[in-house]
Amino acid sequence: MSSIRAFVAVDIDEGDVVERVVDVQRTIAKVGADVKFVEPNNLHITLRFMGEISPRNLDLAKKALSGLRYQRFRVRLTGLGAFPSVSSPRVLWIGISEGVEQLRELRGLVEGAVGRYAAHREEREFSPHLTIGRVRGPGNRNRLVDVLRQLAGAEFGVQPIDSVKLKRSTLTPRGPIYEDILVVRLE
Repeated sequence: MSSIRAFVAVDIDEGDVVERVVDVQRTIAKVGADVKFVEPNNLHITLRFMGEISPRNLDLAKKALSGLRYQRFRVRLTGLGAFPSVSSPRVLWIGISEGVEQLRELRGLVEGAVGRYAAHREEREFSPHLTIGRVRGPGNRNRLVDVLRQLAGAEFGVQPIDSVKLKRSTLTPRGPIYEDILVVRLE
């Protein structure tokens, strides 16, 4: 059997939060920049990208992750930014102003559970954020940068974090399709 592209994440699915994210995506879209937006039903904060892993490693990761124990908490999503920078945007993101330490702790537990089964090695320090779009080309970049600066302090609301999910990612020409493989409820 072929490898499976997988990652561990917490979903962003609180109705009001998702609505505000979609509103900002629409505002950004109006400037005419070449941005591929994350679909509302795919919004998540990645805790650990696993890469293309074998079915055996997926099973081992599932088993290890199923023993995860952590308290429920909440995150507040605030601010709009871009990687590598607002003036040179490639990835558009929403920041986390509350719950950052809990996300870091949870990420550490996830790493301890599944890191050894991952094909992908983490190069950068974990920086909790919600990716909302990827810039595909330079068109209307100045207008995009202006909007990012105008919305830098935007408030998106609070998302309860009550589960961690191991997900399969199937890449398609229309965008990725995510499927929950394992859902671990937090206490």
